[in-house]
Amino acid sequence: MGIEEVWAAIGPVLTGVVAGLLLLWLALLLALRRSCPGNLQVADTLRLLPDVIRLLRRLAADPELPRGVRVHLILLLVYLAIPIDLVPDFIPVIGYADDAIIVVLVLRSVTRRVGPEALDKHWSGTPDGLAAVRRMSKLPATRT
Repeated sequence: MGIEEVWAAIGPVLTGVVAGLLLLWLALLLALRRSCPGNLQVADTLRLLPDVIRLLRRLAADPELPRGVRVHLILLLVYLAIPIDLVPDFIPVIGYADDAIIVVLVLRSVTRRVGPEALDKHWSGTPDGLAAVRRMSKLPATRT
């Protein structure tokens, strides 16, 4: 079997996989861009991830929060910790974009259930970082 025959057998499949990954990459970039309100850029969102991970860990450990919320947070932390992702993390920008999108969606869900006070109480980063997280969670940027 020559190289032409091998390429004829796997070429269409490989092309389809690459095209599918490219479409997924574009869809994730668009979703991340849409989830970043106002002047918050994708790079800014990705820089917040370490502080947000600490926030998630603290929220998950808070016994005052409902058990269902804590379970969702723990599952999110497990997803972020395992090496298998929707998009591998070694792919520049988009590798972490899927993680950022999922974090934003879970934070929005958590703040709807427990209120913005939980974010304020457990945030350990900068005030600007908290303001960005509150914007991503569709909350007012300042404490009320």
